[in-house]
Amino acid sequence: MASADLAGRRAIVTGGCSGIGLAIVCAFREAGAEVAVLDREPTELAGVEVIACDVADPESVRAGFDAAEKALGGLDVVVANAGVSQNCPTFELDFAAWRRVMSVNLDGVFLTAQEAGKRMSKTGGGSLLLMASMYGTVAAPERLGYCVSKSGVVMMAKALAIEWAKLGIRVNAIAPGYVRTPFVDELVARGRLDPAKLEARTPIGRMIETDEVADAARFLASDAARAVTGQVMGVDGGWTAYGYL
Repeated sequence: MASADLAGRRAIVTGGCSGIGLAIVCAFREAGAEVAVLDREPTELAGVEVIACDVADPESVRAGFDAAEKALGGLDVVVANAGVSQNCPTFELDFAAWRRVMSVNLDGVFLTAQEAGKRMSKTGGGSLLLMASMYGTVAAPERLGYCVSKSGVVMMAKALAIEWAKLGIRVNAIAPGYVRTPFVDELVARGRLDPAKLEARTPIGRMIETDEVADAARFLASDAARAVTGQVMGVDGGWTAYGYL
């Protein structure tokens, strides 16, 4: 039986300086992987190569991958995690804000996936993880740009999985529910989310922790998931399964 050990693996995580991305970086390192982070707002992380990168800019992504691959000496796992939130009534959603969420959450994942795929295809394959959301599989009001962008990520994972399987590249998506991150803290501070209501709506009775999403990423990146591709793993405490009230 294969384990979720990542010893000897070389991984890139976008948006890895905070929140879910940082938890994934820590989980991968604990599992034995070498990790490089691409982040628009880089901060120093002990034992990790951190490279400034705007995932919505093709040249920045290409340069970031060049630097990361050089630092790591190769590439086995890529996590396209960088993303932004959007929570406002659709009548108040201006085009610039719409384009911003699309450029990061959808274009950025595409550019990251494409760059990863090109490189992995030359070295025998690897594992590519795309960060979606439960709101890429179910809808919610006043989150149009976010829902649309994340649903695109879900379909991207499926389409790339079947196209790149012959190249040895596994592609999966992770769809978290409400996770305790700076994103959620900001929305709570703005009065856009009520933590008590979220916890009451979630079958397990609480929000998700970042390390729980990281555990899913570690599994999907490892040989324990060697036959898993084209899948969307929900880490939402039962939110999307619950349709009673």
